[in-house]
Amino acid sequence: MAMQLDSCFGSFFLCIFCFAWFLTFPAEAAIRVKNVSRLCHAKPIVTVNGRFPGPTIYAREGDRVLVKLTNYAKYNISIHWHGLKQFRNGWADGPAYITQCPIKTGHSYTYDFNVTGQRGTLWWHAHILWLRATVYGAIVIMPKEGTMFPFPKPHRETEIILGEWWNSDVETLVNRANKMGLPPPTSDAHTINGKPGSLFPCSLKHTFSMEVEAGKTYLLRIINAALNDELFFTIAGHNMTVVEIDAVYTKPFTTRVILIAPGQTTNVLIKADQPPSRYFMAARPFMDAPVPVDNKTVTAILHYKDIPKTVIPSMPKLPAPNNTNVAMSYNKRLKSLNTPQFPAKVPLKVDRHLFYTIGLGANPCSSCQNGTQLTASLNNITFVMPKVGLLQAHYFNIKGVFKTDFPDQPPVPFNYTGAPLTSNLGTSLGTRLSKVAFNSTVELVLQDTNLLTVESHPFHLHGFNFFVVGSGIGNFNPSKDPARFNLVDPPERNTVGVPTGGWTAIRFRADNPGVWFMHCHLELHTMWGLKMAFVVENGKSPEESIIPPPMDLPPC
Repeated sequence: MAMQLDSCFGSFFLCIFCFAWFLTFPAEAAIRVKNVSRLCHAKPIVTVNGRFPGPTIYAREGDRVLVKLTNYAKYNISIHWHGLKQFRNGWADGPAYITQCPIKTGHSYTYDFNVTGQRGTLWWHAHILWLRATVYGAIVIMPKEGTMFPFPKPHRETEIILGEWWNSDVETLVNRANKMGLPPPTSDAHTINGKPGSLFPCSLKHTFSMEVEAGKTYLLRIINAALNDELFFTIAGHNMTVVEIDAVYTKPFTTRVILIAPGQTTNVLIKADQPPSRYFMAARPFMDAPVPVDNKTVTAILHYKDIPKTVIPSMPKLPAPNNTNVAMSYNKRLKSLNTPQFPAKVPLKVDRHLFYTIGLGANPCSSCQNGTQLTASLNNITFVMPKVGLLQAHYFNIKGVFKTDFPDQPPVPFNYTGAPLTSNLGTSLGTRLSKVAFNSTVELVLQDTNLLTVESHPFHLHGFNFFVVGSGIGNFNPSKDPARFNLVDPPERNTVGVPTGGWTAIRFRADNPGVWFMHCHLELHTMWGLKMAFVVENGKSPEESIIPPPMDLPPC
């Protein structure tokens, strides 16, 4: 694939060869298959510009961004600009068969979008198959000219992108597992900026290192691009001050460890205030359910200037992989900044109450290993991907592509988090969407269940930010739990973790017309059908309606 980027308004630059330049002219960038070696194994992977991870895109709040993507890979492709709201412009959102059909080999499509009312750290990734295992990168949105950060200006900043690596070809593993009705193998390593770190074989040269000067403060823009794992992240000997999540400023707080789910971003300040030496940054999965994960530790190095590389880095102490208390206490500390300049506009009146159960399941499959295919569902509905983009079908009123009868409640109430349920695990299949009135306010409670097993699920909503007004363990109690909601300064984000055997309540205003995907950001569960979409209707004026599609929208 090839990627061309223009900046039409303001400053916009793309990091390509270990440095950045401001683009005032079109820049060509290639996305091609490249042989990459990690953990003593080499394999061809799909890359952006031959880079793994791909280039960081820098923009400024208010910019217009154009990305011309030409596909030279053997796979169909689409790119999602994760967390960008794409107001009225779902055509640029990117999820294949939701807002567009994918870009076929040898074809091009220009993503054209405005960065409006957002600043901070987001990211981009492939949104088809499991290609985001290697096709991903950071998006850094600087504040408007003359606008300062609401925290001390750092000396320097660095992106820390957490990912996963498989020694074998990922698509081959996934296809083989699907034929058997089982999950594919877990990854062979996690990575920091594409590198697994020196604790792995053949990885001394595949270890990311960040040089710091004693006494200086640095901003880390941390992104969890892993496919299937929530991660604890820490730095030996150093505190971190959390100042932003999902490109929304937070009330600052200091912590030794952060928890970051797939799809989420977290900005932290660190001060190089320890004795000059070398210190490991480290990440390892959080999993408090009986589910297999890649539980090995990825490392990078915080390297004080002028310290010899022969000095062995100090290793931090990470929480136990199943330490629920650390995870929950960390999430409870997240609060919106909620200042006059950056207010938390929490909907106080709710027009529509939704309650969705999250379940795993098993449907009959005569060719599968156990006669069943593992699956997943919301309100017992396993989402079936269409053959036509849902946004096209909605905009052009194409009949027979989807129904708008996704239920507001599960079909049968039960003790959602009681004893494990291991029978009657079948789900219904369908391309069923939920229609939402323009500018209405929505409260959605996502409830984990013990169908097969409880598990934490990070849910991402396209097209919107939302406020996480409440969360708890066990079954949601609609008569008691809302009284404890935080309606003053709840965290605002685009991806939220539903706790294992628990629930999360979010609120948002449906002020963005279009078709917007919502799905678990564990790639395994998305593949199994743990997804749905909202159809947000147009408002009364053209300014409250979906813009027309671009001329080069990929055909189906």
